[in-house]
Amino acid sequence: MPSLNEDVLKVLRTIKKVMWGDLDSLQIVFYPRYYEWMDGCGHLFFEYIGINLGRLWKDRGLIFGLVETGCRYLRPARYYDILEIDTYIKEFEGKTVRLSHDIKYRDSGEIIVEGFENRICLDVSDISRPKAIDIPPDLRDVLTEAC
Repeated sequence: MPSLNEDVLKVLRTIKKVMWGDLDSLQIVFYPRYYEWMDGCGHLFFEYIGINLGRLWKDRGLIFGLVETGCRYLRPARYYDILEIDTYIKEFEGKTVRLSHDIKYRDSGEIIVEGFENRICLDVSDISRPKAIDIPPDLRDVLTEAC
């Protein structure tokens, strides 16, 4: 369940309980799960700051498409661990926005995964010809307020 991190504004904190289906054969979280969680948290973060990505696509023909993702794995997560995922804007400029995702053990606060997503603003009003564009001023204002 997402909530606001009271210590630092503009950070969306999502709680995740590791379940059996999240594990690999070594009984640690299978690495693609982190990317799935980061993607979901990214969408929730945009909604939290006032940008509904589904409406943005439907109403304006714009999306924030992924151009790069990455993770640095520091510790394993295991069955029934409860994790916190803090999502926030690391930086943005021109056409792109970089979201950071700090995944940590809820009980100790120790960061176990440092992840990121680089997203680019795309005009997809002609779906066969997506075009990178500068982030429109109204969206830039929202992103500025969220930093």
